[in-house]
Amino acid sequence: MPEVTDGDSVGGRRVTPSVPAPKTKPTSRVRMSAAQRREQLIATGRQLFAERGFDATSIEEVAARAKVSKPVVYEHFGGKEGLYAVVVDREVRALLDRITTALTAGHPRELLEQAALALLTYIEEETSGFRVLVRESPLMSGTANFSSVMNDVAHQVEHILGAEFKSRGYDPKLAELYSQALVGMVALTGRWWLEVRKPRKETVAAHLVNLAWNGLSHLEAKPTLITARRH
Repeated sequence: MPEVTDGDSVGGRRVTPSVPAPKTKPTSRVRMSAAQRREQLIATGRQLFAERGFDATSIEEVAARAKVSKPVVYEHFGGKEGLYAVVVDREVRALLDRITTALTAGHPRELLEQAALALLTYIEEETSGFRVLVRESPLMSGTANFSSVMNDVAHQVEHILGAEFKSRGYDPKLAELYSQALVGMVALTGRWWLEVRKPRKETVAAHLVNLAWNGLSHLEAKPTLITARRH
């Protein structure tokens, strides 16, 4: 049989020689380091715990979402409890750092403003982390949860209020009571604002301070933050 070349025809049809497809290099997955894999699993666990809570989240789900096998999760954290403990500990420190860093002003009203804004900003920017904290888990009930963070903040506020009470002739022993009341008011309002997200956080903070500073009998009709008035 004669060889068919480019331009030849067979049976009245022009035949075009076939061109072999170019060879493609097999794609290779980039392997994560142990530290990178750990961070990935922490981020995955944080999201799942925020969405479903501790009890409803399984190691299988964490592994599936991170695209790893279950033994990889066990290798890094020993189990779901270990992963949850790391996630909660990070959020506790992150929230506490934000609030304590924000407390810079000397005037008690401004300190209250700063604490309220710091908490609301954390809720706004780290919504998943805040959801993890407010989902109380029996596993961590006595060591690291939202209540324990707010207690730490209340103790810092207590020292500030104690000095203020003493300078004004009030009983400094009552500072603990007032600090718990103030921080509790801000914290519960923050949990409510987590879901509704309105009005904007500056307005929420202004009204919190309005109630705490002026009391129900002297509420301002349209309160604003002291820091906002200076700009």
